[in-house]
Amino acid sequence: MMKKFIYIFLFLVSFVGFSQDNEALFRKATDLYNAKKYEDAISKYEQILKNGEDSANLYYNLANAHYKLSHIAPSIYYYEKALQLAPNDADIKNNITFAKNMTIDAIQPLPKTDWQKFKENTIGRYTYNGWAVIGVVCMFLFVIFVSVYFLVYKSLQKRIFFILAGIMLLLCIVTNIFAYIQFDVVHDSNFAIVYVPETNVKSEPNASADEIFMLHEGTKVELMNELNGWRKIKLADGKTGWLPEPDVKKL
Repeated sequence: MMKKFIYIFLFLVSFVGFSQDNEALFRKATDLYNAKKYEDAISKYEQILKNGEDSANLYYNLANAHYKLSHIAPSIYYYEKALQLAPNDADIKNNITFAKNMTIDAIQPLPKTDWQKFKENTIGRYTYNGWAVIGVVCMFLFVIFVSVYFLVYKSLQKRIFFILAGIMLLLCIVTNIFAYIQFDVVHDSNFAIVYVPETNVKSEPNASADEIFMLHEGTKVELMNELNGWRKIKLADGKTGWLPEPDVKKL
């Protein structure tokens, strides 16, 4: 028993030390960024990622450093990663718009369905963790209102707390459904960023196939099929084709 406790204690100590090391790296990277030493800042931020930690702030700062160096693909890639963790952050949305202005490809998205708009504008307002927290709060309030319902005696008060409990239960169910949907959106994401200056999109997954269009760095694509080192991609305007797998980086 004592040996187990020692192992657990040592693990926790090492974890705390690990986090502190990453915090020190983050502060150092931020200082380098403020000193306009962007390449050095990027190296420090990437070290934190290699250490197994990520956050919206980390991706955001990393994207900003790449943007300062006019690295189109990496800046858009890391802004997109930041948005996955903080979908409602105005600064990230604003900066990714500036970064996308550096791209060459002008792609007109297809009109969105009502369900797609609802998922993006309503469910996408919070991360799945955010919806889960709201669900827990609603369940907590549900328990309180049910408890009060049994404690009060007047019929009007009982009716009020019964209705409030019902509303909280309904909200708890809805927010958990939203959390589940948002979890699928993030973890089943099949999007990528073109990570090379330019790439020829082919009609078939081989080098001798006809070239149907060209894409440039920073363009966001949807990943579909995979075959022999080629990826079938789909653009926001509905166009599809094949390109070499190393030419894109999955979000």
